[in-house]
Amino acid sequence: MTSDRTILAQLRARPAFVDAVALLAGIVLPLAFAPFEIFPVALISPLVLFACWQDATPRRAFLRGWLYGAGAFGAGVFWIHESFQFSNIGLGIAIPLTIAFVAYLALFPALQGYLARRFGVVSKSARLLLIYPSLWVLAEWLRGWLFTGFGWLQLGYSQVDSPLAGFLPLTGVYGVSWLVVFLAALILHASSANGRVRAAVVGVTATVLLAGGMLRGVSWSEDAGTVVRVALVQGNIPQDQKWLPSMRQPTLDRYLALTRRHWNAELVVWPESAVPGFLHRMRYFIDLVDAEAKRNQTQVLLGIPAVDPAAGKFTNSVLLVGSASGIYHKRHLVPFGEYLPLDSLLRPVTEAAGIPVSNFSPGPQNQTLLRAAGYPLALSICYEIAFGSEIIRDLPEARFLVTVSNDAWFGSSIGPHQHLEIARVRALETGRFLLRATNTGITAVIAPDGRVAARLAQFEAGVLEGEITPRSGATPYVTLGDYPIIAAMFLLLAAPWLGPRLEQRHGKDV
Repeated sequence: MTSDRTILAQLRARPAFVDAVALLAGIVLPLAFAPFEIFPVALISPLVLFACWQDATPRRAFLRGWLYGAGAFGAGVFWIHESFQFSNIGLGIAIPLTIAFVAYLALFPALQGYLARRFGVVSKSARLLLIYPSLWVLAEWLRGWLFTGFGWLQLGYSQVDSPLAGFLPLTGVYGVSWLVVFLAALILHASSANGRVRAAVVGVTATVLLAGGMLRGVSWSEDAGTVVRVALVQGNIPQDQKWLPSMRQPTLDRYLALTRRHWNAELVVWPESAVPGFLHRMRYFIDLVDAEAKRNQTQVLLGIPAVDPAAGKFTNSVLLVGSASGIYHKRHLVPFGEYLPLDSLLRPVTEAAGIPVSNFSPGPQNQTLLRAAGYPLALSICYEIAFGSEIIRDLPEARFLVTVSNDAWFGSSIGPHQHLEIARVRALETGRFLLRATNTGITAVIAPDGRVAARLAQFEAGVLEGEITPRSGATPYVTLGDYPIIAAMFLLLAAPWLGPRLEQRHGKDV
């Protein structure tokens, strides 16, 4: 105990060193996520940050939280700058834009640290075990919807291959995030406690991991139909060539040639915006695919942008042709990528800076589910798969999930691997097979337990064949959504004050 106090005293005397430790703890956090998948890092990294917050002033906790966030998001999502370059934004503007975005994301752990240290008279153990973990999850939740949200690097995603993954169908990603940070806080608490407390912490940690492992064996859904043969087409068209007029016909020829080898599939899926042209101008090609699919008694889902000429509205859409038909319009757009928030205010600024921003419109929130191979499916386009609360709106009616994307925007970075990891969590949360078709990878078939059943290599043109079984039933997360976890976080925040007050009131009543 004396040595622990001596170490803390030395650290308090060197605040700049502790600031650097917080930054380093953030930098290593992305190692917990794909493609590295060292999931224990997700526990160690916040543990170190919590240690850096101990005995810090609110202002210093804000700084250390911001440094942690700058390290985590700087290392974990810096790949976003590649998408800016593909939008014809020069590196001289792309890098500052990315730095500004990272600086904004870093505000969430910064505010988290500030608020945690600003709370009134709270015991050190209550602050560590109740305040820190609940604020962490609320910060993730706020980041997941504010300004349409950005859910990357939420801790729960990193646990898709850990024992804690068993809790995903129960609580969703936020519940697993809380388990990770609570265990981190618990271990830090035990480091300065007596032997009995340390033994109890070991017991609690082992129990949680064992329970998670046992839950992985629980099936929350059941087969609800016959096996469906699927074919996922990966065209591998470079993003800087995709929309060139000279590449239009070669692109169409490639997708059609790849598809013609797999007309035996009951469902063929093309990626987001696979067809490089607007729907009303590509009818000749759509009619060709439709006719061939009907002759082969199958269906094709293909990504294509659409426009309503009368209303002047553009949508990012997926069209179903063949023996069944329909269309889905993307509902959750990417801010600054597909639309410009505060358009009338910011459009003059972006135009003056030479920053092109698309002007898509969101599709209706309530759209009739498409039916493919005889079953209703839940469809999402790219960014939408990162929002579990939106995916479950189509359940339990949907029998399987389909997500299409064009991760060519992110080149050979770690971004596409993180995107696949997020999709794996959605499959596990919902107890459904998930089909993921992308332009340059990673195209995959994901099983209801989150396991990648089959995948294609990146940056290769090809077709992934697979078989899936439609599933019915609802996981607890599908039924309840995020509300119970978020409500529990607010209750945990209030617990240090509610507990003593209730006890005092009860004593007076007695």
